[in-house]
Amino acid sequence: MVALSGNLLFIAFLLYLVGTAFFAGSIKDKKAREKDHGPNKWAKIGVTIAIAGFICQVGYFITRWIAAGHAPVSNLFEFTTFFGMCLVGAFIVIYFVYKLPALGLFTLPVALLLIGYAAMFPRDITPLVPSLQSNWLHIHVTTAALGQAILAISFVAGLIYLIKAVDHTKKTKEAIWLEVVLFGVVCTLGFIIISSVFGATGYKSEFHWVDNNNVEETLEYHLPALVGPHEGEHLTPDKFSPLVETPGIINAKKLNTVLWSLFTGAILYLLFRLFVRKRMTLALQPLTKRVNLDLVDEVGYRSVLIGFPVFTLGALIFAMIWAQIAWSRFWGWDPKEVWALITWLFYAAYLHLRLSKGWHGKKSAWLGVIGFIIIMFNLIVVNLVIAGLHSYAGS
Repeated sequence: MVALSGNLLFIAFLLYLVGTAFFAGSIKDKKAREKDHGPNKWAKIGVTIAIAGFICQVGYFITRWIAAGHAPVSNLFEFTTFFGMCLVGAFIVIYFVYKLPALGLFTLPVALLLIGYAAMFPRDITPLVPSLQSNWLHIHVTTAALGQAILAISFVAGLIYLIKAVDHTKKTKEAIWLEVVLFGVVCTLGFIIISSVFGATGYKSEFHWVDNNNVEETLEYHLPALVGPHEGEHLTPDKFSPLVETPGIINAKKLNTVLWSLFTGAILYLLFRLFVRKRMTLALQPLTKRVNLDLVDEVGYRSVLIGFPVFTLGALIFAMIWAQIAWSRFWGWDPKEVWALITWLFYAAYLHLRLSKGWHGKKSAWLGVIGFIIIMFNLIVVNLVIAGLHSYAGS
Protein backbone atom coordinates (compact mmCIF):
# COMPACT_ATOMS: atom_id res chain seq x y z
CA MET A 1 0.00 0.00 0.00
CA VAL A 2 2.85 2.39 0.80
CA ALA A 3 4.50 1.65 -2.57
CA LEU A 4 1.18 2.22 -4.37
CA SER A 5 0.75 5.52 -2.53
CA GLY A 6 4.22 6.70 -3.58
CA ASN A 7 3.63 5.65 -7.20
CA LEU A 8 0.35 7.56 -7.35
CA LEU A 9 2.05 10.70 -6.05
CA PHE A 10 4.81 10.35 -8.65
CA ILE A 11 2.24 9.91 -11.43
CA ALA A 12 0.41 13.01 -10.20
CA PHE A 13 3.70 14.95 -10.30
CA LEU A 14 4.30 13.89 -13.92
CA LEU A 15 0.76 14.75 -14.94
CA TYR A 16 1.02 18.22 -13.42
CA LEU A 17 4.25 18.70 -15.36
CA VAL A 18 2.59 17.68 -18.63
CA GLY A 19 -0.45 19.81 -17.80
CA THR A 20 1.80 22.84 -17.35
CA ALA A 21 3.22 22.27 -20.84
CA PHE A 22 -0.28 22.19 -22.36
CA PHE A 23 -1.29 25.38 -20.56
CA ALA A 24 1.86 27.00 -21.94
CA GLY A 25 0.79 25.79 -25.39
CA SER A 26 -2.60 27.40 -24.90
CA ILE A 27 -0.95 30.75 -24.24
CA LYS A 28 1.28 30.44 -27.31
CA ASP A 29 -1.51 29.29 -29.64
CA LYS A 30 -1.77 32.03 -32.25
CA LYS A 31 -5.13 30.73 -33.44
CA ALA A 32 -6.75 31.22 -30.05
CA ARG A 33 -9.48 33.81 -29.99
CA GLU A 34 -8.17 36.75 -28.07
CA LYS A 35 -11.44 38.62 -27.85
CA ASP A 36 -12.98 36.41 -25.15
CA HIS A 37 -9.77 35.09 -23.59
CA GLY A 38 -11.47 31.70 -23.32
CA PRO A 39 -9.80 28.29 -23.23
CA ASN A 40 -8.68 26.66 -26.47
CA LYS A 41 -8.03 22.98 -27.16
CA TRP A 42 -4.62 23.16 -25.46
CA ALA A 43 -6.15 24.55 -22.28
CA LYS A 44 -8.91 21.93 -22.32
CA ILE A 45 -6.33 19.15 -22.56
CA GLY A 46 -4.27 20.85 -19.85
CA VAL A 47 -7.13 21.01 -17.36
CA THR A 48 -8.12 17.40 -18.16
CA ILE A 49 -4.58 16.27 -17.37
CA ALA A 50 -4.60 18.38 -14.19
CA ILE A 51 -7.83 16.66 -13.10
CA ALA A 52 -6.24 13.25 -13.78
CA GLY A 53 -3.23 14.28 -11.68
CA PHE A 54 -5.51 15.50 -8.90
CA ILE A 55 -7.36 12.16 -8.89
CA CYS A 56 -4.01 10.34 -8.62
CA GLN A 57 -2.97 12.56 -5.74
CA VAL A 58 -6.27 11.93 -3.96
CA GLY A 59 -5.53 8.22 -4.48
CA TYR A 60 -2.10 8.77 -2.89
CA PHE A 61 -3.74 10.46 0.10
CA ILE A 62 -6.32 7.69 0.62
CA THR A 63 -3.87 4.80 0.25
CA ARG A 64 -1.35 6.43 2.59
CA TRP A 65 -4.14 7.05 5.11
CA ILE A 66 -5.04 3.35 4.97
CA ALA A 67 -1.39 2.32 5.34
CA ALA A 68 -0.73 4.74 8.23
CA GLY A 69 -4.02 4.29 10.05
CA HIS A 70 -4.38 8.05 10.43
CA ALA A 71 -4.71 11.12 8.24
CA PRO A 72 -1.35 11.61 6.44
CA VAL A 73 -0.77 15.19 7.58
CA SER A 74 1.40 14.57 10.64
CA ASN A 75 4.82 15.61 9.28
CA LEU A 76 6.20 18.08 6.78
CA PHE A 77 6.19 15.64 3.85
CA GLU A 78 2.57 14.67 4.36
CA PHE A 79 1.28 18.16 5.15
CA THR A 80 3.02 19.79 2.17
CA THR A 81 1.81 17.17 -0.32
CA PHE A 82 -1.72 17.60 1.04
CA PHE A 83 -1.34 21.37 0.71
CA GLY A 84 -0.29 20.92 -2.92
CA MET A 85 -3.27 18.63 -3.56
CA CYS A 86 -5.67 21.19 -2.10
CA LEU A 87 -4.07 23.91 -4.23
CA VAL A 88 -4.69 21.95 -7.43
CA GLY A 89 -8.24 21.13 -6.30
CA ALA A 90 -8.95 24.81 -5.63
CA PHE A 91 -7.48 25.73 -9.03
CA ILE A 92 -9.67 23.20 -10.87
CA VAL A 93 -12.85 24.57 -9.27
CA ILE A 94 -11.89 28.19 -9.96
CA TYR A 95 -10.80 27.35 -13.51
CA PHE A 96 -14.24 26.08 -14.45
CA VAL A 97 -15.77 29.28 -13.10
CA TYR A 98 -13.44 31.75 -14.84
CA LYS A 99 -11.93 29.72 -17.73
CA LEU A 100 -8.51 31.39 -17.33
CA PRO A 101 -5.70 29.27 -18.89
CA ALA A 102 -2.93 31.48 -17.47
CA LEU A 103 -4.08 30.45 -14.00
CA GLY A 104 -3.15 26.85 -14.80
CA LEU A 105 0.19 27.86 -16.26
CA PHE A 106 1.22 29.50 -12.98
CA THR A 107 -0.64 27.32 -10.44
CA LEU A 108 0.60 23.88 -11.52
CA PRO A 109 4.31 24.84 -11.21
CA VAL A 110 3.62 26.00 -7.63
CA ALA A 111 2.03 22.60 -6.92
CA LEU A 112 5.05 20.89 -8.51
CA LEU A 113 7.41 22.84 -6.27
CA LEU A 114 5.35 21.95 -3.21
CA ILE A 115 5.47 18.23 -4.03
CA GLY A 116 9.17 18.41 -4.87
CA TYR A 117 9.85 20.32 -1.67
CA ALA A 118 7.92 17.78 0.39
CA ALA A 119 9.79 14.86 -1.18
CA MET A 120 13.07 16.12 0.31
CA PHE A 121 11.88 15.25 3.82
CA PRO A 122 11.55 11.79 5.43
CA ARG A 123 8.67 9.87 3.85
CA ASP A 124 8.50 6.94 6.26
CA ILE A 125 5.25 6.27 8.06
CA THR A 126 5.91 6.57 11.80
CA PRO A 127 3.65 6.29 14.87
CA LEU A 128 2.03 9.52 15.95
CA VAL A 129 3.49 11.35 18.92
CA PRO A 130 1.01 11.45 21.86
CA SER A 131 -0.11 15.04 21.21
CA LEU A 132 -1.20 14.08 17.67
CA GLN A 133 -3.23 11.01 18.63
CA SER A 134 -6.57 12.71 18.27
CA ASN A 135 -9.35 13.03 15.72
CA TRP A 136 -8.62 16.76 15.80
CA LEU A 137 -5.54 15.97 13.68
CA HIS A 138 -7.88 15.21 10.78
CA ILE A 139 -10.11 18.18 11.47
CA HIS A 140 -7.67 20.97 12.34
CA VAL A 141 -4.75 20.29 10.00
CA THR A 142 -6.74 19.38 6.88
CA THR A 143 -9.04 22.39 7.21
CA ALA A 144 -6.11 24.74 7.82
CA ALA A 145 -4.29 23.36 4.76
CA LEU A 146 -7.40 23.69 2.60
CA GLY A 147 -7.86 27.30 3.69
CA GLN A 148 -4.23 28.13 2.92
CA ALA A 149 -4.50 26.45 -0.49
CA ILE A 150 -7.52 28.53 -1.45
CA LEU A 151 -5.77 31.67 -0.22
CA ALA A 152 -2.73 30.68 -2.32
CA ILE A 153 -4.80 31.14 -5.48
CA SER A 154 -4.77 34.87 -4.69
CA PHE A 155 -0.97 34.69 -4.86
CA VAL A 156 -1.07 33.13 -8.33
CA ALA A 157 -3.64 35.67 -9.50
CA GLY A 158 -1.65 38.54 -7.98
CA LEU A 159 1.55 37.31 -9.58
CA ILE A 160 -0.10 37.13 -13.00
CA TYR A 161 -1.56 40.60 -12.54
CA LEU A 162 1.74 42.17 -11.52
CA ILE A 163 3.79 40.43 -14.19
CA LYS A 164 1.51 41.99 -16.82
CA ALA A 165 0.72 45.35 -15.21
CA VAL A 166 4.14 46.38 -13.90
CA ASP A 167 6.60 48.05 -16.28
CA HIS A 168 9.56 45.66 -16.12
CA THR A 169 11.67 47.62 -18.59
CA LYS A 170 12.48 50.09 -15.79
CA LYS A 171 14.04 49.31 -12.42
CA THR A 172 11.13 50.55 -10.34
CA LYS A 173 10.52 49.39 -6.77
CA GLU A 174 7.61 47.25 -7.93
CA ALA A 175 9.69 45.54 -10.60
CA ILE A 176 12.56 44.88 -8.18
CA TRP A 177 10.34 43.47 -5.42
CA LEU A 178 8.51 41.23 -7.87
CA GLU A 179 11.87 39.90 -9.02
CA VAL A 180 12.71 39.18 -5.37
CA VAL A 181 9.50 37.15 -5.06
CA LEU A 182 10.45 35.05 -8.09
CA PHE A 183 13.92 34.62 -6.61
CA GLY A 184 12.25 33.05 -3.58
CA VAL A 185 10.52 30.56 -5.88
CA VAL A 186 13.88 29.76 -7.46
CA CYS A 187 15.34 29.14 -3.98
CA THR A 188 12.69 26.47 -3.42
CA LEU A 189 13.86 24.80 -6.61
CA GLY A 190 17.42 25.22 -5.35
CA PHE A 191 16.54 23.36 -2.14
CA ILE A 192 15.11 20.46 -4.15
CA ILE A 193 18.18 20.27 -6.37
CA ILE A 194 20.84 20.55 -3.65
CA SER A 195 19.06 18.07 -1.39
CA SER A 196 18.75 15.60 -4.26
CA VAL A 197 22.42 15.93 -5.18
CA PHE A 198 23.78 15.37 -1.68
CA GLY A 199 21.12 12.72 -1.01
CA ALA A 200 22.33 10.76 -4.04
CA THR A 201 25.91 10.83 -2.71
CA GLY A 202 24.81 9.64 0.75
CA TYR A 203 26.43 12.62 2.47
CA LYS A 204 26.14 12.56 6.27
CA SER A 205 27.75 14.64 9.01
CA GLU A 206 26.98 14.00 12.70
CA PHE A 207 26.91 16.19 15.83
CA HIS A 208 26.41 15.34 19.48
CA TRP A 209 24.08 17.88 21.02
CA VAL A 210 22.15 18.51 24.24
CA ASP A 211 18.82 20.24 23.61
CA ASN A 212 17.03 22.81 25.80
CA ASN A 213 15.45 20.00 27.83
CA ASN A 214 18.88 18.46 28.59
CA VAL A 215 18.15 15.53 26.28
CA GLU A 216 21.20 14.21 24.43
CA GLU A 217 20.78 13.82 20.68
CA THR A 218 22.84 12.88 17.64
CA LEU A 219 22.05 15.22 14.77
CA GLU A 220 22.59 13.98 11.23
CA TYR A 221 23.29 16.62 8.59
CA HIS A 222 22.72 15.60 4.99
CA LEU A 223 24.12 18.87 3.68
CA PRO A 224 27.54 20.33 4.59
CA ALA A 225 27.21 22.16 7.92
CA LEU A 226 27.46 25.91 7.39
CA VAL A 227 25.98 26.38 10.89
CA GLY A 228 26.23 23.96 13.80
CA PRO A 229 24.10 23.29 16.89
CA HIS A 230 24.64 25.33 20.05
CA GLU A 231 27.61 23.82 21.94
CA GLY A 232 27.47 20.76 19.68
CA GLU A 233 30.34 18.30 19.25
CA HIS A 234 31.28 17.47 15.67
CA LEU A 235 31.53 13.66 15.48
CA THR A 236 32.67 13.45 11.84
CA PRO A 237 35.70 15.75 11.58
CA ASP A 238 36.46 14.49 8.07
CA LYS A 239 33.32 16.31 6.92
CA PHE A 240 32.86 20.07 6.50
CA SER A 241 33.05 21.82 9.88
CA PRO A 242 30.45 24.50 10.70
CA LEU A 243 31.44 28.14 10.36
CA VAL A 244 29.29 29.33 13.29
CA GLU A 245 27.11 27.97 16.09
CA THR A 246 23.47 28.97 16.43
CA PRO A 247 21.64 30.13 19.59
CA GLY A 248 19.66 27.46 21.41
CA ILE A 249 16.31 28.80 20.17
CA ILE A 250 17.33 28.13 16.55
CA ASN A 251 17.22 24.67 14.97
CA ALA A 252 20.73 24.65 13.46
CA LYS A 253 20.18 21.68 11.16
CA LYS A 254 17.13 23.18 9.54
CA LEU A 255 18.61 26.68 9.37
CA ASN A 256 21.50 25.05 7.51
CA THR A 257 19.01 23.72 4.98
CA VAL A 258 17.51 27.19 4.49
CA LEU A 259 20.97 28.72 3.93
CA TRP A 260 21.87 26.08 1.34
CA SER A 261 18.55 26.75 -0.41
CA LEU A 262 19.35 30.47 -0.64
CA PHE A 263 22.88 29.76 -1.87
CA THR A 264 21.75 27.31 -4.55
CA GLY A 265 18.85 29.55 -5.54
CA ALA A 266 21.27 32.45 -6.06
CA ILE A 267 23.39 30.30 -8.38
CA LEU A 268 20.35 29.18 -10.39
CA TYR A 269 19.12 32.76 -10.68
CA LEU A 270 22.49 34.02 -11.88
CA LEU A 271 22.64 31.22 -14.46
CA PHE A 272 19.17 32.18 -15.69
CA ARG A 273 20.20 35.82 -16.04
CA LEU A 274 23.40 34.79 -17.81
CA PHE A 275 21.64 32.74 -20.48
CA VAL A 276 18.36 34.66 -20.91
CA ARG A 277 19.94 38.10 -20.38
CA LYS A 278 16.81 39.59 -18.87
CA ARG A 279 15.01 39.62 -15.55
CA MET A 280 12.65 36.73 -14.82
CA THR A 281 9.63 39.02 -14.70
CA LEU A 282 10.47 40.38 -18.14
CA ALA A 283 10.93 36.85 -19.49
CA LEU A 284 7.54 35.77 -18.12
CA GLN A 285 5.60 38.84 -19.25
CA PRO A 286 4.76 37.52 -22.75
CA LEU A 287 2.89 34.63 -21.08
CA THR A 288 0.41 37.13 -19.61
CA LYS A 289 -0.17 39.08 -22.81
CA ARG A 290 -3.77 37.87 -23.32
CA VAL A 291 -4.79 38.06 -19.66
CA ASN A 292 -7.80 40.16 -18.68
CA LEU A 293 -6.57 42.12 -15.65
CA ASP A 294 -10.06 42.76 -14.26
CA LEU A 295 -10.80 39.04 -14.37
CA VAL A 296 -7.52 38.14 -12.63
CA ASP A 297 -8.20 40.77 -9.98
CA GLU A 298 -11.61 39.23 -9.31
CA VAL A 299 -10.09 35.72 -9.05
CA GLY A 300 -7.65 36.94 -6.41
CA TYR A 301 -10.39 38.60 -4.39
CA ARG A 302 -12.81 35.67 -4.61
CA SER A 303 -10.14 33.20 -3.47
CA VAL A 304 -9.50 35.25 -0.33
CA LEU A 305 -13.23 35.68 0.26
CA ILE A 306 -13.65 31.87 0.24
CA GLY A 307 -10.33 30.86 1.77
CA PHE A 308 -10.40 33.26 4.73
CA PRO A 309 -13.34 31.69 6.62
CA VAL A 310 -12.01 28.19 5.91
CA PHE A 311 -8.61 29.18 7.29
CA THR A 312 -10.26 30.87 10.30
CA LEU A 313 -12.12 27.67 11.09
CA GLY A 314 -9.15 25.34 10.69
CA ALA A 315 -6.12 27.33 11.82
CA LEU A 316 -7.70 29.26 14.69
CA ILE A 317 -10.99 27.86 15.99
CA PHE A 318 -10.26 24.12 15.59
CA ALA A 319 -6.64 24.71 16.65
CA MET A 320 -7.73 26.40 19.87
CA ILE A 321 -10.16 23.60 20.69
CA TRP A 322 -7.45 20.98 20.16
CA ALA A 323 -4.90 23.00 22.16
CA GLN A 324 -7.33 23.19 25.07
CA ILE A 325 -7.79 19.41 24.96
CA ALA A 326 -4.10 18.53 24.47
CA TRP A 327 -2.34 21.20 26.56
CA SER A 328 -5.13 22.54 28.80
CA ARG A 329 -4.88 26.01 27.28
CA PHE A 330 -6.39 27.35 24.09
CA TRP A 331 -3.51 29.79 23.42
CA GLY A 332 0.18 29.70 24.40
CA TRP A 333 2.07 32.08 22.11
CA ASP A 334 3.91 29.19 20.47
CA PRO A 335 5.66 30.41 17.26
CA LYS A 336 3.25 28.41 15.08
CA GLU A 337 0.25 29.87 16.87
CA VAL A 338 1.63 33.39 16.58
CA TRP A 339 2.22 33.12 12.85
CA ALA A 340 -1.20 31.57 12.29
CA LEU A 341 -2.64 34.65 14.00
CA ILE A 342 -0.43 36.96 11.90
CA THR A 343 -1.66 35.21 8.75
CA TRP A 344 -5.27 35.61 9.85
CA LEU A 345 -4.81 39.29 10.70
CA PHE A 346 -3.17 39.95 7.35
CA TYR A 347 -6.00 38.48 5.31
CA ALA A 348 -8.53 40.23 7.54
CA ALA A 349 -6.72 43.48 6.66
CA TYR A 350 -6.79 42.45 2.97
CA LEU A 351 -10.58 42.16 3.02
CA HIS A 352 -10.95 45.41 4.99
CA LEU A 353 -8.75 47.35 2.57
CA ARG A 354 -10.46 45.81 -0.42
CA LEU A 355 -14.02 46.41 0.73
CA SER A 356 -13.67 49.66 2.70
CA LYS A 357 -10.73 51.44 1.10
CA GLY A 358 -11.19 50.32 -2.49
CA TRP A 359 -7.82 48.60 -2.84
CA HIS A 360 -8.14 46.96 -6.25
CA GLY A 361 -5.69 46.25 -9.04
CA LYS A 362 -2.00 46.42 -8.16
CA LYS A 363 -2.56 47.05 -4.46
CA SER A 364 -4.81 44.02 -4.12
CA ALA A 365 -2.39 41.91 -6.18
CA TRP A 366 0.52 42.84 -3.93
CA LEU A 367 -1.51 41.90 -0.86
CA GLY A 368 -2.17 38.48 -2.41
CA VAL A 369 1.54 37.97 -3.03
CA ILE A 370 2.57 39.13 0.46
CA GLY A 371 -0.05 36.90 2.06
CA PHE A 372 1.40 33.83 0.38
CA ILE A 373 4.89 34.84 1.51
CA ILE A 374 3.57 34.84 5.08
CA ILE A 375 2.06 31.38 4.54
CA MET A 376 5.38 30.09 3.18
CA PHE A 377 7.28 31.66 6.07
CA ASN A 378 4.98 29.78 8.42
CA LEU A 379 5.46 26.53 6.48
CA ILE A 380 9.23 26.74 6.00
CA VAL A 381 10.92 29.01 8.55
CA VAL A 382 8.60 28.46 11.52
CA ASN A 383 8.59 24.69 10.96
CA LEU A 384 12.26 24.33 10.14
CA VAL A 385 14.14 27.00 12.06
CA ILE A 386 12.23 28.22 15.12
CA ALA A 387 11.87 25.71 17.94
CA GLY A 388 8.42 25.28 19.47
CA LEU A 389 5.64 22.88 20.37
CA HIS A 390 4.95 22.33 16.67
CA SER A 391 8.57 21.44 15.80
CA TYR A 392 7.58 17.83 15.19
CA ALA A 393 5.99 19.03 11.96
CA GLY A 394 9.43 19.59 10.50
CA SER A 395 10.73 16.12 11.20
